[in-house]
Amino acid sequence: MEQTRIFAPFFVLILLTIVVWFYMYVRRIPFITRNRLTPDQLRPTEFARLSPPEISNPSDNLKNLFELPTIFYALALYLFVTKQVDGVYLAAAWLFVGLRVVHSAVHCTINIVIVRFWLYAVSALALWFIAIRAALHTMT
Repeated sequence: MEQTRIFAPFFVLILLTIVVWFYMYVRRIPFITRNRLTPDQLRPTEFARLSPPEISNPSDNLKNLFELPTIFYALALYLFVTKQVDGVYLAAAWLFVGLRVVHSAVHCTINIVIVRFWLYAVSALALWFIAIRAALHTMT
């Protein structure tokens, strides 16, 4: 299998992060200007208190995209460098990234927590599968 195929889900996840970053500011900047928030009100704790969910959720989601996905990036690079990319890893990578895309869409819009939880949990299982399989391969 072509080892570079692992970079398709890798870059889709980066693109998702960019999209959520822009979406966050598309929501946040009009809120700030419309409400004429002062510098004191823009301090993190106060801004979080003042922000309704449609403003805070994209920011929270962006933070999420710097948690488990960082492990995915490291694993994808590891798999590429060690020439272990195969169909199983690729399918698990796409499952992880696809569920993260849906998770972000839910989090940034309708924010149904139980739906978000299951999307997160199943995506995490896909990531843990990649990590454990890679670790076992390395140790044997």
